[in-house]
Order: sequence, then structure tokens, then C-alpha cells
Amino acid sequence: MSMRDFYASVPAPLDQAHGLRRLFAASRQHVVPLAANPHVAFSGVVIDELTAAFVARGRRVLVVDAADGAPAPREISLLDLGAGIEDLSPQIGYLAARGLPLRHVDTRGSAAAFVDALAQAAPKADVVLLHANAGDLARMFMQRPARPILIGADHPESIKHAYAACKLLAQRCSLMTFDLVLAAPGASRRVRAIASSLGSCADAFLGALLHDWAVVDPASDARSRPDGALERLVAAQLALDEVPPGTAFAAPVRAVCTPN
Repeated sequence: MSMRDFYASVPAPLDQAHGLRRLFAASRQHVVPLAANPHVAFSGVVIDELTAAFVARGRRVLVVDAADGAPAPREISLLDLGAGIEDLSPQIGYLAARGLPLRHVDTRGSAAAFVDALAQAAPKADVVLLHANAGDLARMFMQRPARPILIGADHPESIKHAYAACKLLAQRCSLMTFDLVLAAPGASRRVRAIASSLGSCADAFLGALLHDWAVVDPASDARSRPDGALERLVAAQLALDEVPPGTAFAAPVRAVCTPN
């Protein structure tokens, strides 16, 4: 088939926005904000399980740990982010990035340049799982559409912190849909009530919606297949129709809370 025939066989875009989405669909890197929670003892397990779920869907993942409790970055990372990335496997890279977002803040208080720098440092990564405090995430996602993932556990302080992260991101970035991953025993009877309570508070007081939620059992076998709810959460994250960088910021869409 000639190039002329190939392009003739491609359906015409429905509109300009559709054409842009189609143009960037193949090369778009998914940046997933993961709000750090110091009241969750097993945040590392949540990160591991989310990473495994993305890899199970054929994605190459860069895990960027920029939370307050993350390891300090390697000195080379201050000059070259790419050189600071550690390859954990052919599908997984890891960047210790505590404090690095603040080094990219501009005069308007935006750290969006850090996200752009990550894309340049790891162009082959399909997913960037960006674990950071809500304040840092707010600086990075001021003009970037996303559905942040909140981390919680089956105790009140962790859920208060998760709600505070939701509130900050909703008010400062107009991000109005969220996902939730709870680090809790698989047999816990409280997780459904916890997720429901957080979703109700987000809706009633912020106008925000909890889209998906899942449970990660810290005692489960790390080699086991990801939980079905976690798989659905990850699939929905990948299906988000992000606008290409440089286009107008779209208003958030009110989503329906997905039952688990």
C-alpha cells in the first residue's frame, strides 16, 4: 500500500480536537498523580501493586517517588534526571526524587516543568506514576488534566489526610474526580464504608467525585494477579482522554462513582 493509499484509508477527524487526540494518541505519556499519605504504613505496597497492574497491561512504567519520606535523589539527578533513573526491570524504572519538584518551580508557583522534564528523561515510559505530597502535586498539575489517586488505610487519620489531599487538589487545580486505593486486609469489613464515606464527603463538600476504588492487602502474595477492582481502576486511568500538552485546559467532567 502506498502512503497516499494509507492516509486515504484513515477516517477524517470529527473535529479539530478529535484530530489532535488521534495525532497524539500513539505517543501520549500517561502521568498518574499519586497523593502521598504519611498515615499509611504500606504506601510502598500500594505503589508496587499499581506498578504491577500497569505492567500487566503492557505498559512501561517510571515510578517517581517525590514524597517527603522518599529517598534523597542521586546527585546526578540534579543535573540530569535521566541519569538518575534506576532500571529495576525492562518494564520498570525508578527515580528517587524527594525535593526535585521544588527545583522546577517558576515565578507563578508552577512546577509543571518537572513533569515535562520527566517526559524528556524517560521518553520510552508509557506511564509515569508520580508519588508526591498533595501540595507538590498541586504545583505540577495546575494546568494538566488528571485523575489523582488517593492512598488510605482502615483508620481515621489516613482518611482525613486523603480527604485533605482531595480538597487541596480540587480547590487549587479544579481536579474534580479521584480514585482511591486502600491498604487494608482483604477480609476487612470496613473498607466499603470507608470508601463510601470519603466519596460522600468529597461530593457534598467539594463537588468532587470518587470514580473508582480498590483494596491492596499488604499481606497478599506480591506475585499474585492484581485484584479485579485494581485492574479496573488502572484500565480507567489509561482510558482517560487527556488533551495534548499546549491545548486549552478542559473543564472537569463529573463522573459516576463506580461500585466495587
